[in-house]
Amino acid sequence: MDDKKAVRSRSHSVLMENREKVTITGVVDVDSFDEATVVLLTDMGYITLHGQDLHINKLNLEEGQLIVEGEIIALQYSDHDGIGGKGSGFFSRLFR
Repeated sequence: MDDKKAVRSRSHSVLMENREKVTITGVVDVDSFDEATVVLLTDMGYITLHGQDLHINKLNLEEGQLIVEGEIIALQYSDHDGIGGKGSGFFSRLFR
């Protein structure tokens, strides 16, 4: 069984505070990130965060928790395999 699918028993939640901080649980992996966009895989599909001056304050994949701070403009769910398609995670693109 795929490790990413084995984690699906965790709960998923999104808590946003004043559009400056978002805490997400049920996080399986971070696909890519920069100051404007964070793409992550959760138990409920992909989430793309758009904003300005975004930075990851906490990432704990064992607990499935991610905290991002900055000016959050949008949060979007997607069932697709990230922005670049299947097999195009951050590290896959890095080691081509």
